[in-house]
Amino acid sequence: MKSIIIIGDGMSDEPIESLGGKTPLMVAKKPAIDEIARKGQLGQLRTIGETGPADSAVANLAVLGYDPVATSQGRAVLEAASMGVDIKDGDVALRCNLACFDGNPGDYRIRNHSAGHISTEEGTALIRTLNRELGGGAGDLPVRFHPGISYRHLLVLPGGWANPEVECTPPHDFVGGKVADLLPQPMSGATDPVGAKLTADRLRELHELSLPILRDHPVNVARRQGGQDEATSIWTWSPGRRPQMKTLEELYGVRSAVISAVDLIMGLGVCAGMDVIKVSGATGLHDTNYEGKATACLDALADHDLVYLHVEASDEASHSCDLPLKIKCIEYLDNRLVQLITDGLTERGIEATIAVLPDHPTPVSTGQHGRSPVPVAIYYPGIEPDECTCYDEKQAALGSLGLMVGDEFIRRVVGR
Repeated sequence: MKSIIIIGDGMSDEPIESLGGKTPLMVAKKPAIDEIARKGQLGQLRTIGETGPADSAVANLAVLGYDPVATSQGRAVLEAASMGVDIKDGDVALRCNLACFDGNPGDYRIRNHSAGHISTEEGTALIRTLNRELGGGAGDLPVRFHPGISYRHLLVLPGGWANPEVECTPPHDFVGGKVADLLPQPMSGATDPVGAKLTADRLRELHELSLPILRDHPVNVARRQGGQDEATSIWTWSPGRRPQMKTLEELYGVRSAVISAVDLIMGLGVCAGMDVIKVSGATGLHDTNYEGKATACLDALADHDLVYLHVEASDEASHSCDLPLKIKCIEYLDNRLVQLITDGLTERGIEATIAVLPDHPTPVSTGQHGRSPVPVAIYYPGIEPDECTCYDEKQAALGSLGLMVGDEFIRRVVGR
């Protein structure tokens, strides 16, 4: 039997007073996902530990059954795999955001983590200028900037001089925070404290050096004149080295594909041996091509056992603390993607297991990733339904699947 995992990134939440104590999943109109819940079984999956990073790399590794503690090297190395950037042994890779600040130098605060969701064309121009001005392989502490998508780019510290034991703050978790208090620091208890300090100092230096370069760049001049948020600075975070992990085919005997607009998820797919399927118009925001992703998923089932379909939109809405947009994103996921997939399976005569879940919660009240277990709905032909009537956090806590940990979820989905 074929299997589909649909990830609504960050769509689970906490009760919200303005919604009468309900969550966005409880109030969103999502008949297709609720039908999966009624016909199938519900439960919860723990994707984020009580300690350690609460990031999407850890969460999505957990969904696929990997041990994040043993496997995770941060999101940047996964994004590098998606971008085709070769990370050699000894290199350290970091996500390099273009971020917007409020205030004056010396008292900057993070306005947003995305430079106002800057376009890919604008972001690429800025990163290429930074690489020309600050990059290169010469010197004792070389760096390389690699352009990605929108505000999401890559910084590589090549040559074996860097140490990833550096505390780096995810900017989306600290919107409004004072920049000076959030810049990279060597980890307490680092195994190589000298290397960790050297790396943190170099990252802080690059942050400082980027300020005048970006301020005077024609892209930012035009954005200021147009009343748009500018890319004030780079923001480096999630340092790591190349991960070592078995493929899903080695672990579970399935040929798999991944569909996403986000380099992190596509890169995880590359490392897990999945075929990466790119969809025109997939943006990682609420305006993504839901219908195109649904069609690509159905087409991929012709020669794949498992399709991992990831939609970022609800997470980005949560990071922006935009409750109406988050609800809209959940409804778009339902009626523009899940409904098309379930209808398409029937029309094509395909029997498949369908699982719907977020990778982690992202409460709109904080705009930060949470640590609560995520609600899971699983359906396949012939499954014995439990007594749950719809899909949300409260119903999932009552579901017959209980609280799943480790590889329990993925083994249920792929029948292993």
